[in-house]
Amino acid sequence: MDVDLEGRSMVVLGIDGRRLRMEDLPPPGTKRWVIRRKAEVVAGVRAGLISLEEACARYTLSVEEFLSWQRSIDRHGMRGLRTTRLQDYRAAARRNGSMRTAE
Repeated sequence: MDVDLEGRSMVVLGIDGRRLRMEDLPPPGTKRWVIRRKAEVVAGVRAGLISLEEACARYTLSVEEFLSWQRSIDRHGMRGLRTTRLQDYRAAARRNGSMRTAE
């Protein structure tokens, strides 16, 4: 069981509602990023299972790339993580004037 900083036990849930542990995260050096793997990493960072810095080092990601995954989930759900749909979402955002310059 995981323990938080105050000594309480906590459970981190993955994208499918099951317990997520470090060994459930994609292996270090993962090159093929399917939706599920991206979402698991985002869930792990958000829940404090792994830090943003650790995740970026473990998976050779830039902070910007990780944050783009997180924004995609927030805006469009897990389907937003599909690379083929990303261009559609960005184009729609530009048409609506809601695209941020940092993206």
